[in-house]
Amino acid sequence: MSQLLELHNVSVSYGGVRALSEVSFSVPEGCVVALLGSNGAGKSTTLRTISGLVRPEAGAITFDDERIDRIPPHAITRRGILHVPEGRGIFPSLSVKENLLMADYALRMADDAVGEGIQVFPALSSRLGQLAGTLSGGEQQMLAMARALIMRPRLLMLDEISMGLAPLIVSQLFAAVRELAERGVTILLVEQYVEAALELADYAYVLDKGRVADIGEPGDLREEGLLTAYLGGGH
Repeated sequence: MSQLLELHNVSVSYGGVRALSEVSFSVPEGCVVALLGSNGAGKSTTLRTISGLVRPEAGAITFDDERIDRIPPHAITRRGILHVPEGRGIFPSLSVKENLLMADYALRMADDAVGEGIQVFPALSSRLGQLAGTLSGGEQQMLAMARALIMRPRLLMLDEISMGLAPLIVSQLFAAVRELAERGVTILLVEQYVEAALELADYAYVLDKGRVADIGEPGDLREEGLLTAYLGGGH
């Protein structure tokens, strides 16, 4: 199985404080990989580093055998890495329709960007003229994911898509992620709902204090009984 994304001994610091220490892992093409860990473990920093928003001080990141840690974020996006960040990253002062069209504007990937967006998330069809900032939290998350999908990602990175949402909406979002995985989209998932993430994942990595503490298939990690120690009893 070919490795689409690989991190090699990646280290990142903020203001002299080490956030990631020699992190190494890979994401096989066509798989779902869950990146787990307690708050402050370095999960979001890892995604931000892959997408070019944060520069590593050491190590290397390769995507499809090409090194990407030295190129700007827009160039990384053009290679097919799409990042849906915690906080969603939509344009709140634009309508839903304009948000979808803006997503397509940069890469011109979709013949019908609006149609593709609402095909995955039909709930958006009645909201096209509404300002994105006035949508519910769940609808904003649907819009953020629809925007990313319009751009035909080879790797879709999702950071805490369930944050602050009702369980019913979370179930709908995870159903959409499962559908994408079945289509063959490679997904790197950071998620607070650990069991839901493990149900989707082919492989999982556990971060602890900026280091890779464990790696394995979801069933193996459950059997080892280490997840509670790394993630806390609330997970």
